[in-house]
Amino acid sequence: MLRDALELQGGSPPVPTASGRRLLLISLTATIGGLLFGYDTGVVNGALLYMGRDLRLTPADEGLITAALLLGAALGSLIAGRLADRIGRRRTLWLLAGTFVAGAIACALAPDRSALAAFRFLLGLAVGGASVVVPTYLAELAPPEIRGRLVTQNELMIVSGQLLAFAVNALIAHVWGESPTVWRWMLGVAAAPGIALGVGAVFLPESPRWLIARARTGEAEAVLGRLRPPGTAALEARSIAELAAAEAASDIRGWSALRIPWVRAVLLLGIGIGIVQQVTGVNSIMYYGTQILSRSGLGIQGALVANVLNGVVSVLATFMGIALIGRTGRRPMLVTGLIGTTSSLLLLGVVSLLFRPSPALAYLVLGAMSLFLCFQQGFVSPVTWLLLSEIFPLKVRGLGMGAATLVLWSANFVVAFSFPQLVAGFGVSATFFGFVAVGMLAVAFSARYVPETGGRSLEAIEELLQRRYSRDGARS
Repeated sequence: MLRDALELQGGSPPVPTASGRRLLLISLTATIGGLLFGYDTGVVNGALLYMGRDLRLTPADEGLITAALLLGAALGSLIAGRLADRIGRRRTLWLLAGTFVAGAIACALAPDRSALAAFRFLLGLAVGGASVVVPTYLAELAPPEIRGRLVTQNELMIVSGQLLAFAVNALIAHVWGESPTVWRWMLGVAAAPGIALGVGAVFLPESPRWLIARARTGEAEAVLGRLRPPGTAALEARSIAELAAAEAASDIRGWSALRIPWVRAVLLLGIGIGIVQQVTGVNSIMYYGTQILSRSGLGIQGALVANVLNGVVSVLATFMGIALIGRTGRRPMLVTGLIGTTSSLLLLGVVSLLFRPSPALAYLVLGAMSLFLCFQQGFVSPVTWLLLSEIFPLKVRGLGMGAATLVLWSANFVVAFSFPQLVAGFGVSATFFGFVAVGMLAVAFSARYVPETGGRSLEAIEELLQRRYSRDGARS
């Protein structure tokens, strides 16, 4: 078959300079959605210190305001996945940009805690949508040999957005720290990149795979012609069309596709991968790191500045992940990362148990956090989003990605909402020891069930998983 010919060529020939520049520009534009994802999830780490005083928040209020965005993200991921399948990836990105802008402005102007939680939920719709659509779009545009690096650039933008949020929080607090309403400026800054995404989305090409699934092969070939070496666009388009035609003749469409055992198994696999990414406890650090450092002995201003280091470590670790992902298998990277995150949280729990609050404890905690983020952002998170963008069949890719990401964000919501209350009830050490126990289960799941997808086209991955999870239980 044509896709077999592409596999024998290593997926497709190397992307030449002109095509590479186009792909880079497209990815930079699309991943502004990832930047916003990172900023809007990370900004609460620091802004909460001022919200709490201004709005008189209880631990439950803090958990609700933080987690409201994540609840919106869970719903947004499912809606955006279906919407992207229906109206296309590009137009969905444009709609998400508008939601980002409206949500950021509304949060900055929220009159009370209830309104703030509601507007954070609205903003979460865009965050969840971006978490689905951006990696799906990039995976469908990229040739196999650079798909890992291209999709992982979205993770780089996510952690860059979190770093930007930490830095903006520290800067605004330094300049206007005496004002109890500085958190409004922290939240409102996110409107600017939202506008940039909306303008950029107008000029993005549509996904060629989505076009072919809608029988718009000529348009797809035109897009591929600008992104591939001469003479290969038509071959790749025919390969995609082969699989799309086979799916069109089958029952692989919408929720009814879950009647097919191998499709159902792939969805459960995606859900498992999404849960694994969250139960590491990453977002207890990304959302509440400043509060943990402050209570450990640094104070508010010192914690805000120190937390910027977590953002820097995340960005540097993601660069490492991008370098490794083209040379190392997906499964080994995920398992290695999970072992590292679990060990780091064990260290964090032990030092919090052995030392009283002091600057010394705070620096030990900061060191454990930084080590954790090296493994999380350098190994676990990049592979998670890459695997989710790769494993679902073309006909239900948006739906599958949306459903798996729905569960991912739901797990994120549980962690974010419960963390302040767990710490208040059981203490920092016991809470992180709980993450350690769950992390051990995540290592076992990943080593046993996660497939190796590196170096294969999306069509070849689909065939691999169909054979692996077919009714007769045949393994590839």
